[in-house]
Amino acid sequence: MRNTTRLTVAQALVRFLARQWTERDGVEHRLIAGCLGIFGHGNVAGIGQALAEQGAGTHDPLPYYLARNEQAMVHTAAGYARQSDRLSTLACTSSIGPGATNMVTGAALATINRLPVLLLPGDLFATRVASPVLQELEDPRSYDVSVNDCLKPVSRFWDRVNRPEQLPAALLGAMRVLTDPAETGAVTLALPQDVQAEAYDWPEELFARRVWHVARPVPEPAALARAAELLRGSRRPLIVAGGGVKYSGACAELARFAERHGVPVAETQAGKGAVPYDHRCAVGAIGHTGTRAADTLAREADLVIGIGTRYSDFTTASRTLFGQAGFLNVNVTAFDAAKHAAETLVADAREALKALDEVDWRADPDWTSRATELAAAWQAETDRFYGGTELTQPVVLGVLNEVAAGGVVVNAAGSMPGDLHRLWRASDPGQYHVEYGYSCMGYEIAGGLGVKLAAPEREVFVLVGDGSYLMMAQEIATAVQEGVKLVIVLVDNQGFASIGALSESVGALRLGTAYRRRGPDGRLDGERLPVDLAANAASLGADVLTAADPQTLRAALGKAVASSRTTVVYVETVPGPAPAAEAWWDVPVAEVSGLAEARAARERYDEAKRDQRPYL
Repeated sequence: MRNTTRLTVAQALVRFLARQWTERDGVEHRLIAGCLGIFGHGNVAGIGQALAEQGAGTHDPLPYYLARNEQAMVHTAAGYARQSDRLSTLACTSSIGPGATNMVTGAALATINRLPVLLLPGDLFATRVASPVLQELEDPRSYDVSVNDCLKPVSRFWDRVNRPEQLPAALLGAMRVLTDPAETGAVTLALPQDVQAEAYDWPEELFARRVWHVARPVPEPAALARAAELLRGSRRPLIVAGGGVKYSGACAELARFAERHGVPVAETQAGKGAVPYDHRCAVGAIGHTGTRAADTLAREADLVIGIGTRYSDFTTASRTLFGQAGFLNVNVTAFDAAKHAAETLVADAREALKALDEVDWRADPDWTSRATELAAAWQAETDRFYGGTELTQPVVLGVLNEVAAGGVVVNAAGSMPGDLHRLWRASDPGQYHVEYGYSCMGYEIAGGLGVKLAAPEREVFVLVGDGSYLMMAQEIATAVQEGVKLVIVLVDNQGFASIGALSESVGALRLGTAYRRRGPDGRLDGERLPVDLAANAASLGADVLTAADPQTLRAALGKAVASSRTTVVYVETVPGPAPAAEAWWDVPVAEVSGLAEARAARERYDEAKRDQRPYL
């Protein structure tokens, strides 16, 4: 007779999660490093009770962290997973109803960015004995529908545990997807609240220490031969390095390959820092937010070697950037490798680069020299933008780049991702953390909290605009509660600067993009709103410093770094020179309009649209 342990479903879940590990290259990591949660009637008597029983302190098997918003806690888990190279993550538990639906945005962000997060929303009564319960969404078509079904399209794995017997299979399926580099994303286990509290006799082997081995798929020989043939036929190749390079730990192999074969390296947002900014093959950011160096080379290249990138429209400049180049895509995910009718090499980035490095081939020396010259010219341009005397946004980034050496900069949305992508000088793979797969306003502080939890030894600089701050700032309180120190640079430009510029460019007259009262004519163009963001940050428990010029900003950042407490450095920026887009982005413009501005924008749009190609 097998040995069993009698526990509730929630107690078994907590015990199981605390015993899961990942392994890659002989190094083990705890898979679920903790649980973020906000409790309500859908999870307090189940997962809440189970966490309380096992201790839930930071030294307990599954530490518990109190979040302030369910969307934010998923962002925190995503930030943790990214900083951990997807080898470790956090679980997130919510009650039923709004707690669960709040997690949908976070789940979408994680899945789009290929980041593992585990979601444990409470659910209805499986027995239906008390239906409809508080916060239940009743669907007249089926009694088996709950709001948790909203999480299906944004999850890579989704299951509802309606009986204790279903838990082991659901858990193993969830862990499989969390640890699979080709499949990973948000994983959801919906847990009916009565089932969470139900007792069952569990086999002891369910709670044995389990190690999930993270594979490094090697290139298939025939695919490698085809890739080698493409390389040998190329004179003007360009590498586009994506996040997959960093997640696979392939940065050293990428630098070696680029050097030996004379190939310039451009970077996506997720791939920035894959090679140091001053590496002799580095040409910087690519795409709509790219550098002049990288985008010029992209237009002239005869072969684009995409490594670990999913090719967003910002990377391809809405398919206008890569001229007549062919594509060779290296990716652990076949879905991404096959994009743009590419020759595919479905493999781990590190293993693929090792294999490709053996190919006897080199780019045209004139091409390599041209890339070096273009990159040097862009670095001089960066110096110019960094060197202003007023606090424009590029000057703020320049001062921060100087102070943040060895730290991690976190950002997500607005105009800052574009300036960061073009101007930030990343010296190591872990220094640059801009979420631009979903570009989710509100990610910054919550995501920065996850980064700091994953890398407590590094200084974490959260760069957030006033628009994002007003959407989700409350995790400052979580950082203060946990004693997790962040340096938050709060940039106030009185509204949505990025969307304001976009609005103007498409003939929408910057409607709804400035934080102002209504004027005499009823429009939102009156006086500035009397919102004191610095006082708000202080009310959440942070220390607050202000800066009025580059000198006081440098001093404030230095003081924040020296402090042991979460510190907000408040900066009001002024308009000033910033790098312009070197490549297009397809945002459709009204085909007919009574506004002259919109008609002119449509003419520009039609002209740019002619350069789009299907990449077939």
